[in-house]
Amino acid sequence: MIFKSKQPDVHLPGTDLTSVVLRRVDELGDKPALIDGPSGRTVTYLQLREQVNRMSAGLQQRGFRKGDVFAVFIPNMPEYATIFLGVAAAGGINTTVNSLYSTADLVHQFKDSGAKFLVTIAGFLDRALPAAVECGIEEVFVIGATEGESEAEGTTPFTELLDNDGNAPNVEIDPRHDLVALPYSSGTTGLSKGVMLTHENLIANMVLSSEMNVTLETDRLIGVLPFFHIYGMVLILNLALYKGITLVTMPRFDLEQFLQIVQDYKITNLNLVPPLVLALAKHPLVDNYDLSSVRIISSGAAPLGQELEQACASRLGCEIYQGYGLTEVAGACHVNTSPVPAEKQGAVGQVLPNTFSRIIDTETGAELGPNERGEVLVKGPHVMVGYLNNEEATRTCIDEEGWFHTGDIGYADEDGFFYIVDRVKELIKYKGYQVAPAELEALLVSHASIADAAVIPSPDEEAGEVPKAFVVLKEDISAEDIMRFVAENVAPHKKIRRLEIVDEIPKSASGKILRRVLVEKERERIANANQ
Repeated sequence: MIFKSKQPDVHLPGTDLTSVVLRRVDELGDKPALIDGPSGRTVTYLQLREQVNRMSAGLQQRGFRKGDVFAVFIPNMPEYATIFLGVAAAGGINTTVNSLYSTADLVHQFKDSGAKFLVTIAGFLDRALPAAVECGIEEVFVIGATEGESEAEGTTPFTELLDNDGNAPNVEIDPRHDLVALPYSSGTTGLSKGVMLTHENLIANMVLSSEMNVTLETDRLIGVLPFFHIYGMVLILNLALYKGITLVTMPRFDLEQFLQIVQDYKITNLNLVPPLVLALAKHPLVDNYDLSSVRIISSGAAPLGQELEQACASRLGCEIYQGYGLTEVAGACHVNTSPVPAEKQGAVGQVLPNTFSRIIDTETGAELGPNERGEVLVKGPHVMVGYLNNEEATRTCIDEEGWFHTGDIGYADEDGFFYIVDRVKELIKYKGYQVAPAELEALLVSHASIADAAVIPSPDEEAGEVPKAFVVLKEDISAEDIMRFVAENVAPHKKIRRLEIVDEIPKSASGKILRRVLVEKERERIANANQ
């Protein structure tokens, strides 16, 4: 069965990304486009357009041509929009870089992407500069550096790149075929891969996602999720500017600062990931701040349990909805609409307009119907071109009919509302039964005594694998009581059979649980025990 949006198809602009995002600048004028949360530094819409034009002109003056790659290795700050849209206007490709990357990680991405230029901040130079030198990057721009500092380190102040009249030559862009973004997938399995995204991919996702929930001219968004990640890049940074909304940026996550900024700037819309929803639902600090301005929360990047969804919405007195997507679909492919009907809480919503989705059996590939669990497939104008320099990986996930195989397990109900259960590769095989870690994690964090949790497969001689939980406690409770709680709420094959109390759960910058870290730790424990 093929699932399609009940909404009519939406006309997509047939032009370049920068023109679409900045289409309303004359109307918006001096309205703040971006505010640096910690300092209050503000960039208006008119100022943003001027900076974007100067960025594009500065790049072209330095020999940056259509199809060249520009590496962006900075935290969330107003300059991110200037750089991203300036590179796009020049016909270039933004390869956005994880702020936590080591020099070795940077070398892999710079070499694989063929980056020509790099922009970073002084605080990242100890990692960035050795990688840039090794990869032959032509010029390194530093935001916030003085001329003297830059010369000493063989870099260029970012301000020099903008020191021109802004009269950049127009570059002819084919939105359907020309790349604009090259983010790298998380790399939770092997080396990260460059995801080739066109202007049309980003425009389609931005425009179609914005059809699902109403935004108001008076809304204020917070950019706390990293802009290097597809969620932050498309559904926060570019989408906010496209809708003419003020976006307040945060360079790194700190719960107290986050709460302070939401209170001080009267943020109305929060785009979050489950760990932040968990904090808002359970952390005692939340009671110290006035978050009454928040009217709506969206959560994505990982499954969010229904109990946690309800707990957060209830505590803040706001609406909350989930969406689902991947880097390879340029953001979202399924989004719930707010207010979410009570019987659809926990769902990631329906398919976006102009988009199709199917569920297939993971073993046979047979097409499944409503309420049957299998792998989620997606087809639409936002599906990537493929993985850079990796045709084999591309062929593995995009079939001959253009369906992208997400690698995620889910099902759709009879109304076309999708529910994501887990990753294909992360399913625990207990005596032949499939157990989804995310389902058990959602149950665990619904317990009042548990602050956070992760579940992995633990090797077992009799069962093959058993579910093992790593749990961060909020208050004292025994392992036996936790395991009993789970057993009372799940089928027998899903019971937690091993449990370890830990201080924290390892997570990626985008908020996904790094189960592989815990799996490696568990294998090491078993190996040591067998010695």
